[in-house]
Amino acid sequence: MNHLTCRSIFKGSAEGEALVTEIPIGFLGGVDPDTGIIVDPAHPLCGQCITNKVLVFPYGKGSTVGSYTIYRLKKNGLAPAAMVNAESEAIVAVGALIAEIPMVDQVDTSKLRTGMQVHIAGEELWFE
Repeated sequence: MNHLTCRSIFKGSAEGEALVTEIPIGFLGGVDPDTGIIVDPAHPLCGQCITNKVLVFPYGKGSTVGSYTIYRLKKNGLAPAAMVNAESEAIVAVGALIAEIPMVDQVDTSKLRTGMQVHIAGEELWFE
């Protein structure tokens, strides 16, 4: 199993299958909070469900309402198990905090691939 040290944005532990993109994600209008599906037609993950995945993306983008979209995903039982960023920004970080979704950043996301099993515990990330 491979290991990376990272910075914890919202501490916790989670594990699951990675869903990885090199393109930033905008949650408001980009992810349907009632289905957990990425609906942004310009995003390469369009049509993919983020529910219970370890969602790996470089950083978030878009409106501050994106934080509330992440919270709605959690309340609807459709949130990712965890989020991993190369560099977090306020919208996604606040969303993770209010939804209590484990989140880390300062990760070399190029080492992660869709389908890998990822485990996060605090400031540690393991993958295979």
